[in-house]
Amino acid sequence: MKIPFYQADAFTDIPFKGNPAAVCLLEKELLDDIMQTIAAENFLPETAFVRPLSDGYALRWFSPKVEIPLCGHATLATAHILWEQGIVPQDQVLTFHTLSGKLTVEKEGEWLHLDFPGFGEERFPEDTRLERAIGVPVIRYTRMHHFLILEIEDAEQIPVLQPDLNILQEYEPVVVTAGTKRGPYDFVSRVFGPSIGIPEDPVTGSAHCCLGPYWGKRFGKEELLAYQASERGGEVKIRLSGDRVRLSGKGVTVIEGGLNVPG
Repeated sequence: MKIPFYQADAFTDIPFKGNPAAVCLLEKELLDDIMQTIAAENFLPETAFVRPLSDGYALRWFSPKVEIPLCGHATLATAHILWEQGIVPQDQVLTFHTLSGKLTVEKEGEWLHLDFPGFGEERFPEDTRLERAIGVPVIRYTRMHHFLILEIEDAEQIPVLQPDLNILQEYEPVVVTAGTKRGPYDFVSRVFGPSIGIPEDPVTGSAHCCLGPYWGKRFGKEELLAYQASERGGEVKIRLSGDRVRLSGKGVTVIEGGLNVPG
């Protein structure tokens, strides 16, 4: 069985920047263990599996180790491929049915707008081992959705962090973030997920479903501009609306082909 396969970089319009995702276009659903094996073979932060339904598309996301409940960059990559390949009209709003409910994506020129859930904060106790793992003082610990949010004081430390991934392996994905005092961005971040097979995620849409409400509340803003300061780097526009978060970014295709899967 041959599956149409694409790889796109999300939250960027420059090839080999942003966050890469594989997109597999299915006619029928595959077994979970086959999808997980394909994701492990791809060894990208996420592999998306999308198939048509009568009222939109079914969409699932897999890291090299586990199925993920919500993924922004692979959703953006999937929408980008569906529009670019002419599978859906440019003016059609895409509806995806996922583990996180119904998600929609709209296209406006080169910009793709993702309508995602926003997440609230949960108490998380101070953890000196986590602080030791990232190597800088943590001024606030928070859990949001499936992320641990560690706020630090100095945004300039974010790009040069060299965390101990052996320690972070024992935790949920960890987001290190700081507000900025100057420049175009409201805040910066990095995301580390060795426990789910992603040592560092380059640009994480689902993390910004947490960081948007987190920083929006502190700054008293409904629109924010964020930068994820990984080696590849990426920019995310955020608009808050009640319990929803609109994430906006661009995408670029870097690989087209077919994936051979034993029938």
